[in-house]
Amino acid sequence: MSITRRSARRSVRILGVASASAALALGVAGQALACNITEFSAEAQCSGNKGVIVVTDKDASGTPATITVFSKNAAGVEKQVGAPQDIKGSAKGTTVSFQENWKPNATYRIHVKAGDQVDEDVKPDLVTPSTACKKEESQTPTPPATPTPKPSASTSTPTPSASESSSAPAGAPSNAPSPAAADSNLAETGANSNTGLIAGVAGALVVVGGGAVYFGMRRRGASSGR
Repeated sequence: MSITRRSARRSVRILGVASASAALALGVAGQALACNITEFSAEAQCSGNKGVIVVTDKDASGTPATITVFSKNAAGVEKQVGAPQDIKGSAKGTTVSFQENWKPNATYRIHVKAGDQVDEDVKPDLVTPSTACKKEESQTPTPPATPTPKPSASTSTPTPSASESSSAPAGAPSNAPSPAAADSNLAETGANSNTGLIAGVAGALVVVGGGAVYFGMRRRGASSGR
């Protein structure tokens, strides 16, 4: 069977369409396997009572990439968080974590560098939740405070009695002798009941002695007159 010129042209046309379709399919498949910024995402999470920023790479091609995280304040000034970390994505997703005690409603910029395919930021910027990570409560219970006892209303300073107040006049020295003590000292010096008896005996002896002297002198005068 001979092939006519018309049939040949038709066959060439069919082969051209098939080749173009195959090339287009291969191009689409190649783009699907290439690393893309849309395959990266970031999230602010809590690890216990500490904050972390987790970056996920779902690049099925497994292209190695480097992740860098920057914090941004209200004025737009940036500060790098930790050191850059390398990651190799997968269809299920691969993650890296950056330790960061983030504050509520804070903004972070996530930059991805994957060979010559990706060199840009994850869009939009990461904004942290409005609630901070909860602090762990202490396991040791705090003992209750001991209440300070209040003084009783019935407690008062004792007031000295009237007899105590009158016996010790204000301003008098505490070592002043009492009247009873003065009388006792006077009796010890000789003013007691035996003083009169001793004085009477002494007076009688004086009288007797004087009489003896008088009679002795008369007797001597009479003897000298003879």
